[in-house]
Amino acid sequence: MPSRSGPLVFVVDDEPVIASTLAAILQMHGFSANFFTSPLEALIAARAKSPDLLISDVAMPSLSGIDLAIRMKALYPSCKILLFSGQPSTLDFLESARAQGHDFDLLLKPVPPPELILEIRKRIDSTWDVPAGSQSQMQRFKQPSGTRPHSSRPGDSR
Repeated sequence: MPSRSGPLVFVVDDEPVIASTLAAILQMHGFSANFFTSPLEALIAARAKSPDLLISDVAMPSLSGIDLAIRMKALYPSCKILLFSGQPSTLDFLESARAQGHDFDLLLKPVPPPELILEIRKRIDSTWDVPAGSQSQMQRFKQPSGTRPHSSRPGDSR
């Protein structure tokens, strides 16, 4: 359930600059956002207040974003999930998760802020206006084995 200050979003990335910057961008757009550099810390924080949306990097040292997403969905089924990554090995992780019955959306890094906000608003009911003209790099992982999603060339997003 969205709170008075906006839907609660957990941003998880082992790179502190990325995590804090994404949380700040979300806060500027009316979301209540907490950032974590440890997936385990995000799970602990969710016990106090579960997020409406989890945005997580996939490749992290202590627990992958996919494993975090699986755990978060098991504990909080209404939590929406959005993963992002800049590493090609991510698709192998996603394929493994899909074989186990988990289907997650993936954004390819770098994600321009207007596109990120657009993708978040697609997942969370809101009355905010969504900026027009943003082309999505989001890939729904429904690719056959051996294929790789592609990202838009830099400069394609507006």
